[in-house]
Amino acid sequence: MMPLQGIKVLELGQLIAGPFAGKTLGDFGADVIKVEPPSTGDPLRQWRLLHEGASVWWQVQSRNKRSVVLDLRTEAGRADVRRLIDEADVLIENFKPGTLEKWGMGYDVLSARNPGLIMLRISGYGQDGPYRDLPGFAVVAEAMGGLRHLMGEPDRPPVRAGVSLGDTLAALHGVIGVLLALQARQRTGRGQVVDVALYEAVFNCMESLLPEYSAFGVVRQPAGSALLGIAPSNAYRCADGQVVIGGNGDSIYKRLMQAIGREDLGEDPELAHNAGRAARVDTIDAAITAWTVQRSVQDVVSTLQAVSVPVGRIYTVQDIADDPHYRARGMIERITMVTGLSLDVPGVVPKLSDTPGGLHRPAPTLGEHTQEVLGQRFNSPE
Repeated sequence: MMPLQGIKVLELGQLIAGPFAGKTLGDFGADVIKVEPPSTGDPLRQWRLLHEGASVWWQVQSRNKRSVVLDLRTEAGRADVRRLIDEADVLIENFKPGTLEKWGMGYDVLSARNPGLIMLRISGYGQDGPYRDLPGFAVVAEAMGGLRHLMGEPDRPPVRAGVSLGDTLAALHGVIGVLLALQARQRTGRGQVVDVALYEAVFNCMESLLPEYSAFGVVRQPAGSALLGIAPSNAYRCADGQVVIGGNGDSIYKRLMQAIGREDLGEDPELAHNAGRAARVDTIDAAITAWTVQRSVQDVVSTLQAVSVPVGRIYTVQDIADDPHYRARGMIERITMVTGLSLDVPGVVPKLSDTPGGLHRPAPTLGEHTQEVLGQRFNSPE
């Protein structure tokens, strides 16, 4: 039995943040009903690379869900949604704040009908505050949350990670909030609102950024592939590529220096702890690079792994797909799309020993479950 079996989730959101939260709950057994607009459905159905008109990303984002088509711009569609909400444990929405209230579906109205309802609301800036009504996307959230400033090389424009980190972080915070609210409901019998702002989810992951500024007036700056103030931890050139090395633990640092033939740096009392190493990080990084550039990636990795120094190749997706550890951990699963294409997709995280999640339902076609879910009790046609 999956841990969320018996929990009914109604997903009204589109694209990334809200649906990622729904996907995560569905991976662990929640019955996730995704409400989509007629004709087009969720725009993600057509995002990035398509196979016979179907997005391969969609197969990941919408697995373990059922699709229902309803037009929320009509009163009939909203009436059907309200009836579905009456039977739901969780409602997920990532509309612009105030949209549900405009449609007569604010939490005060919905909770009067269903007191145990938990509403997850994901937006750019949250449900209140002076920026509430501004449009907010992950790209802006990552900038406002402090992350984008740190990404890149010094004195160069910031870069992005290549994926929508702000959306994903907000979704995961939303899932945590839902699980906390479900736990609280067991005691009180009442639901509540889980208010997640994209920029706050990013900001929550910024570690010591704010206290360092508060205490010392330090505005941390981008440091490329290094981790400022933590040494040594960086990417290093090899003869045929690059590796990342995390040698910032005190005993690990000594083993690293011994492995590269720099016992003088390993035994230097000034470098015994991180503060001293951070002050002389350029010297340490230069010593490591002088060793790595003469060796292949495989030689560096095998040498340092043999002495328990954290090291790794910088994976491409091809490396991921070929890696036996990914396979052994169930992190690559094979599905078949409705087009007939066999497709590798990410497995389920986290791993639970007694009640693991799983892939029990393929991503739905548009409106595939409308009649199944609505039946004859509701107004809207399939």
